[in-house]
Amino acid sequence: MNLKTSFIALLFVAIPFFSKAQQAVNPNAFPVQITTANGTIEGEFDVKTNIQSFKGIPFAQPPVGNLRWKAPQPAANWTGVKQTKKFGPRAIQPALFSDMGFRSDGISEDCLYLNVWTPAKSTNEKLPVLVYFYGGGFAAGDGSEYRYDGENMAKKGIVTLTVNYRLGIFGFFSHPELTKESPNHASGNYSFLDQNAALKWVQANIEQFGGDPKRVTIAGESAGSIAVSAQMASPLSKNLFAGAIGESGGSFFPTLSLVPLAEGEKTGLEFAQKIGAKSLKELRAMSTLELYQKSIGTSMGVFKTTIDGYFLPKSLPEIFEAKQQAMVPLLLGWNSEEMSYRALTMGKDLNNESYAQKIKELYGNKAPEVLQLYPVGTPEVTEQSATDLAGDRFIAYSTWKWFDLHRKNSSQPVYRYYYSHPRPNLRDKNAEAGLAGGVIKKDKNIPKTPKGAVHSSEIEYVMGNLASNKDYAWTEDDYKVSETMMNYFANFIKTGNPNGDKLPVWPMAKEEEKPEIMVIDLDSKAKRAENDVRYLFLDKEYMK
Repeated sequence: MNLKTSFIALLFVAIPFFSKAQQAVNPNAFPVQITTANGTIEGEFDVKTNIQSFKGIPFAQPPVGNLRWKAPQPAANWTGVKQTKKFGPRAIQPALFSDMGFRSDGISEDCLYLNVWTPAKSTNEKLPVLVYFYGGGFAAGDGSEYRYDGENMAKKGIVTLTVNYRLGIFGFFSHPELTKESPNHASGNYSFLDQNAALKWVQANIEQFGGDPKRVTIAGESAGSIAVSAQMASPLSKNLFAGAIGESGGSFFPTLSLVPLAEGEKTGLEFAQKIGAKSLKELRAMSTLELYQKSIGTSMGVFKTTIDGYFLPKSLPEIFEAKQQAMVPLLLGWNSEEMSYRALTMGKDLNNESYAQKIKELYGNKAPEVLQLYPVGTPEVTEQSATDLAGDRFIAYSTWKWFDLHRKNSSQPVYRYYYSHPRPNLRDKNAEAGLAGGVIKKDKNIPKTPKGAVHSSEIEYVMGNLASNKDYAWTEDDYKVSETMMNYFANFIKTGNPNGDKLPVWPMAKEEEKPEIMVIDLDSKAKRAENDVRYLFLDKEYMK
């Protein structure tokens, strides 16, 4: 039985990448200055939106040269005024996903920058703060993406930040020599340490932007959501924020799950030997291009999060079960079509026979139980069951596990959602919705447009950025759903409770068999969870 089969690679398959316009001068803005702990920065005040923005603020030293594969070092001070009116470079990454529209200043190992949008009129307003981590499988993504733009959330009275962090081999490479040289006897997890450094920067500086360091909420989608769960678990970060939001993903098996440090070191050592690097010195001497080219052929996710004894002393289930996580309110959920049934069938045609056979391959003598939970029936029923199972195995279960552990091991409020609003039609009739929410050229061999809310599709709705995505023919209904979801999230960021603003009541999820869940759609409403029995079954399988 191959329960470790993961759909990560299928989700993150390379698809055509369409570049978006570079940063442009804002004709509606004039310069504004703020003094941070490291020096004075100059951003912009937009007279149309009344929002100040500061882009490309360094929160750590560039992790280059001898700082490659080291924990981020505090940013150096500067004299004079640093211009922060354009996004910094994004982390080294291939062109993986067609739904990523970047405004970054190129690509570089020198990538540790963050961006701030603030509505504050003075430094003493103590506004709530949102720190958002982007998704992309820890292999791609950037804080400059249009869909994460913080302006519209700032209009809700929230100081909003997006944060860059290292990716791929630059973010998760472990090696025995790295562990030996580290004062913490750890290696890997540099992506998470970058995020931790950004949260420390927020604590030291956010008051200058009108924010309250005691009212910081961290949030993210997919890999960003996984990162939020890891930051909740880390002893280094758990006291740096007051609330957490997870959109589709938790750092729990089988979703980009943790490995022991020794396993991460072994993977890194084998990689180094494969590319002919006999020492860490030789690895650090490689140019960005050489290291990129030699690592680009490795499987996505080969360099994994490690239980390093420093950032993460134990696995997340162990930390949550010991009640050692951040004791903060948590809002989290997932989408109705996180993964296509094609991932389950490996692209083959779906029918009752092929589906039942696949279930037998995966679950052996437990296949009858699985078919009770994900039944066959009409073509529509079987397709929905296969879609549900693919999404659960990919990322819904790991999000549920995070939800279940915090609900049972804290006294903090937990709110769970199920996002089911599908995107509208594409504007381009020759385009087709891609596997992970992207857009690809229409192909007669590609199945019809997804029926549900695909992985990552809620981001523009949450952040109020539908208008910046020109691929879809947004309707009034879409803007209504966006306003509902934005208000739920904004309320939670402000108070730790999503309710208010004449929204449908969203009950806390109590520790009971069928806790209530908020179904977010055009007609959003809370209901009793009917599908948790699926996750309880998977829990028994994965926790063996």
